[in-house]
Amino acid sequence: MSTITFIGSGNVATHLAKALHAAGHQILQIWSREYDHAEHLANQVFAEPIDRLNLLYPTADVYILAVTDDALFDLALNLKLRDAIVLHTAGSVSLRVLQPISRKHGVIWSPQTFIRDVAMDYSELPFCIEGSSPEVEKSIRTLLEPVSTHIFHIDTQQRQWLHLAAVMTNNFGNAINALAQDILQQHGIPFEILHPLITMTAEKIKQGGLWQQQTGPARRQDKKTIDNQRRLIADNKQLLALYDLLTDTIQENTLKKC
Repeated sequence: MSTITFIGSGNVATHLAKALHAAGHQILQIWSREYDHAEHLANQVFAEPIDRLNLLYPTADVYILAVTDDALFDLALNLKLRDAIVLHTAGSVSLRVLQPISRKHGVIWSPQTFIRDVAMDYSELPFCIEGSSPEVEKSIRTLLEPVSTHIFHIDTQQRQWLHLAAVMTNNFGNAINALAQDILQQHGIPFEILHPLITMTAEKIKQGGLWQQQTGPARRQDKKTIDNQRRLIADNKQLLALYDLLTDTIQENTLKKC
């Protein structure tokens, strides 16, 4: 098992530290600019909290930089750990940003929403990894295998496309549901009525062939229903434009692929 230091104490760091600790790895230190944030996470994984980089022990096997994209570039200028494995957790940043920190560097990224205080089944998490060498990538895989069997080699270019797809699936999908919730609240209708539909839609995704599964008025070319729904939201130009864009997208793609 490895000794690990986390630089960062946010949502991703919290869940990854807890997952690795539960898998038997030793978490040495948790760094955060805010000491109380570092302490809160450190207490959960029996680590030492610190708020200054010069307090980092140079003896950890792995340093995981779970910070914002901008902070990664700042750390690359200030942190030197030549003999340790240094990893970042960003979906859209090349592993090369870590070259100034250590010659052994890589990426651990999971296309998942992490909420600090919401429990997760870590064994179901997919992990996308990339290493600066085959040896580093093997070490990353060994680090994660006690946590999850869903480990994928995804290089920097692939990770950018996967991150885009994850934004569309999660962030854009949630925004669509939020707009639907707003509509129902405005008209005194409980949003919970749609919960089973949302759950069923998520379950159907696992079956694949998503364009073939598409239903609704756009898929049926039901112009009467589409026109009526467009009238309902005619005063909301932004929502109407989104409705038209998605309707056109469904019609174009279902005609091509179904």
